[in-house]
Amino acid sequence: MNRLKGKVAVITGGALGLGRATALRMAEEGAAVAICDLLVDQANIFADELAARGFEACAWRLDVSNEAEVARVLNEVAGRFGRIDILVNNAGVAGPSKPTDQITEAEWDFVQAINVKGVFFCTKHAIPHLRKAGAGSIINLSSIYGLVGAPDVPPYHASKGAVRLMSKTDALIYAPDKIRVNSVHPGFIWTPMVEGHLKAQGDVEEGRHAVDALHPLGHIGEPDDIAWACVYLASDEAKFVTGAELVVDGGYTAR
Repeated sequence: MNRLKGKVAVITGGALGLGRATALRMAEEGAAVAICDLLVDQANIFADELAARGFEACAWRLDVSNEAEVARVLNEVAGRFGRIDILVNNAGVAGPSKPTDQITEAEWDFVQAINVKGVFFCTKHAIPHLRKAGAGSIINLSSIYGLVGAPDVPPYHASKGAVRLMSKTDALIYAPDKIRVNSVHPGFIWTPMVEGHLKAQGDVEEGRHAVDALHPLGHIGEPDDIAWACVYLASDEAKFVTGAELVVDGGYTAR
């Protein structure tokens, strides 16, 4: 229950799905959590629920594609909790699933602005706070599609490949500051994003069974599968882990 005691964690996209699960598990392990999301109402409700359980939690509205807003919110988090030790770059969107030659510039830029530039902005403005804390952990949510390809959602796949190599580059740059940077690569996890993707394709239950079958373990993942991976990378248990790819995919990429 004390793996993250005394640490302060910023989780982007923290109101729902993987971000929510990560914030919950980090709070249970002793971290104060900043739940940052465009869905500010849901974020506030979640923060109140955590506070009612005795955890330290606050919510902030955050558009990760807006650099000025990122800088302001991270400063406010540090002011509220006294420090920042952990950044989980989780906020992301899927974008359009159609061939590359049919994607508009605006559709492409929308995905990159959140999935790539958002990671850049949050990392850029978290670094001074992590340096001040004397060490830190940055956890970037990539995807199995930052490791392998698939014939759909080109902007998403490109963005997650970028996140993978951004993580390795920053791991090397900030190692002298004792700031570790790692990427997490989920397989299909049952989240609102995946559910919405299956709804767009037709029958959700049929789609879920099909997605289950993609994984050698025979089933889709749960948000906690990723949350616990993030807890590990944020904790001192991972003090010798940086520039790594933690793949949590039910065997999807083992083929």
